[in-house]
Amino acid sequence: MTINPEKLRIELYPTEVLRMKAEPIELNDEVRAVALRMIDLMKGAQGIGLAAPQIGLSWRMFVAHVPADPNLDSEDDQEETDPDLPISCDSPQIFINPEIIEFAGELEPYEEGCLSLPGITGEVQRPAIVTVKAITLDGQEVTMRASGLLARCWQHEIDHLDGVLILDKMNQMSRFKNRSRIKQMEKAAKR
Repeated sequence: MTINPEKLRIELYPTEVLRMKAEPIELNDEVRAVALRMIDLMKGAQGIGLAAPQIGLSWRMFVAHVPADPNLDSEDDQEETDPDLPISCDSPQIFINPEIIEFAGELEPYEEGCLSLPGITGEVQRPAIVTVKAITLDGQEVTMRASGLLARCWQHEIDHLDGVLILDKMNQMSRFKNRSRIKQMEKAAKR
């Protein structure tokens, strides 16, 4: 089956592919084209990450772009973590067949959203530091370590590759706060 990247769009909860464990993929021209389309879709939706299941493909691939926040002093943002680790990235990143090889640091709460769950945000606890191994778009195997929002983004996107959503990880108060919106989305999908 040939995929037309231009026809891909962001899938919304409760689309079935969002709950499936994604399969490893081989790097080829089609994967490269889809990855570039994913970057466009992510930027167009003003997101910082997008996983292949979110565009209807059960592939182990995600893209991320967490630019530095000009309103934050990077030293202040990294008081609790390692100041030598990146908390942002200057350009979009593409991760093929990523896996988390190490978590470190304390669990930190943060209000997360998701492009497949518009209008829904909730507090999710995640480790402050993460190390990820993946293949890049040029076929190189890399191991990268990050903290702050970049580490959180990578963890969120890898959750998508395992069929896990922020709904599964948010605290009880956040679940309660979003209950009616979740029901609306489920009802709309049945129409």
